[in-house]
Amino acid sequence: MTYIDGFVAAVPTANRETYRKHAELAAAVFKEHGALKVVECWGDDVPEGKVTSFPMAVKRQPDEAVVFSWVVWPSRQARDDGMKAVMADPRLQPDTNPMPFDGKRLIYGGFEVIVDA
Repeated sequence: MTYIDGFVAAVPTANRETYRKHAELAAAVFKEHGALKVVECWGDDVPEGKVTSFPMAVKRQPDEAVVFSWVVWPSRQARDDGMKAVMADPRLQPDTNPMPFDGKRLIYGGFEVIVDA
């Protein structure tokens, strides 16, 4: 069964194109290291909640957008091996390809697929 890594971040709206280029490069690296698919989504209709919400979770500022992303892997083992390789890849090191957002507010996690309809 496939395995999913999910990500939510707040990205300055002024960095949209920089983020897109960063994500495009990252997607190629993820796929070279075993990912089946990488999807990056720029928030378009992301309401504030009263108790919880995507904007609240990433402490979105007025000049930021919520980005929701996921990576599809063939299995948990492929993800574990692939993620090690991705993190070590020189093309994604902070000195060569800095994240165009505050990484301290990035939310991420790995998920086992239980329904795929």
